[in-house]
Amino acid sequence: MRILAAIAVVAGVIAGTIAAVIYLTSPRMYVQPHVLAYQRAVPPLPAGIVPVDSWPPILSADEAKTVANPVPASAESQARGKVYYEYYCIFCHGEKGDGNGPVGESYTPIPTDLRSDKIKGYSDGQLFRTMLTGIGHEPVLERVVLPEHRWYLVQYVRALGASQ
Repeated sequence: MRILAAIAVVAGVIAGTIAAVIYLTSPRMYVQPHVLAYQRAVPPLPAGIVPVDSWPPILSADEAKTVANPVPASAESQARGKVYYEYYCIFCHGEKGDGNGPVGESYTPIPTDLRSDKIKGYSDGQLFRTMLTGIGHEPVLERVVLPEHRWYLVQYVRALGASQ
């Protein structure tokens, strides 16, 4: 019995010593490298790789006044715009575009009525720009709405305003 107790004590001392050595000699969080965002240069991409996060720049307010919608107005483009509207916009602006979507009702102020005279008065470029940079977007639609969907959304918002 005494031999087992002695073995247990010796084993405990050895385990404690090993734990203490590991604890005292292992690296600490304060010794580990700490890199803040944008402190290091991103390594160049290998040849043949295309970056996927380079979004087109948003139009300036002056450019937006003169830019025309490159997507022709048609039933097909409005149908595609409706699909994209249901992806991105319906939750805040509602099915009719009146700003009474289930998520939008929780915002203050509520989302803009997309059928309003104010929106109808925007040029296509202004509507395009406002859609991406408007006040209160959660999340910022500039990074959510895919570039190839944007002009179709403008077509659909125009259709919402015309149907009122």
